[in-house]
Amino acid sequence: MTRTSVSASKSSNGLASALRAIRRHRQRRPGDLAEALRLPRRSYEHFEAGGGRLNTDRVQAFAEATQSDAYAIFASLWIASPEFAVRCADNKLMTILIMALQDFDAAAGDDIARLDARTLITAFDTLFQTLTAEAQHRNVSTDAEIVERLRRLAPPPKSTDE
Repeated sequence: MTRTSVSASKSSNGLASALRAIRRHRQRRPGDLAEALRLPRRSYEHFEAGGGRLNTDRVQAFAEATQSDAYAIFASLWIASPEFAVRCADNKLMTILIMALQDFDAAAGDDIARLDARTLITAFDTLFQTLTAEAQHRNVSTDAEIVERLRRLAPPPKSTDE
């Protein structure tokens, strides 16, 4: 098996996993998405299974139909993490990142070429460490808030068996 076919196979499996995970996350049936994408059900099932060539327009249409992040679906293939596509479905992390890169390109222009790899690695490491801490903090503070609110709730009335 050639390197290209292994890579294509992994990509196909990754795409299938990402699409299926998003569909399930959105609690949609294959038939519903086939209809939304205006495809025969078997064509949709072939697409969701990662069959055929990667069709970027179809991935974009799928993302729109599932209100997910097309850029995260593609990124999930590159980082070999189908779960990433689901993790970004609601907050559109990759779309926001692409928009920020577009702004960065417009503002910095040719000066981008002057940035060395160490500076870029350090900047991205710092950014992602900050985002990780923020995500973990929000989870802990949300959990703490729920526990506190549960304490304030009146206990359910006791049943009286007469």
